[in-house]
Amino acid sequence: MDFENKATAPTPDNVEFARSDTIRKPLEILCSTEALLRRPTVATLAPLLPPKLGNGLQVASTVADESLKELAEIDLEEISDFELRPARIFIGLSFVGFGALIVLVLVLYLNTLHPELNTVEQIRQYWYQYIWFVSLGIAGMFLLGREAMRPHHKRQKVKK
Repeated sequence: MDFENKATAPTPDNVEFARSDTIRKPLEILCSTEALLRRPTVATLAPLLPPKLGNGLQVASTVADESLKELAEIDLEEISDFELRPARIFIGLSFVGFGALIVLVLVLYLNTLHPELNTVEQIRQYWYQYIWFVSLGIAGMFLLGREAMRPHHKRQKVKK
């Protein structure tokens, strides 16, 4: 018996894919994709809604078109690491704040609706939620700590 492979399928080395002549930026692709989904939806929903609400939906769609066109003009390669610093700090603070807030809501929920449970029993029954919310806060602290340890390289301003 001969079990050798005699397949004639092309190997990955000689497979060629068609290449696009124009390279589009990711934000342009996002703008086009969102518009292709939004415009037919607005066209379908606007006649079904009350006139005032339908007009508001069309105005919101127009504003979305304009803002996404502005967004598509942004060159991601020109954004420096220093310019992203406030966004990273904001995200880290949001994680910490939301994690703390939702743990507080969980404790309020347990103390209001389950007053018969002591703290150990609350954690025993709702440990999964505690872990998720505390982990979210810890992730935010890691983001903030990473940002605090990052070196500051501010662009030099040229004096004229």
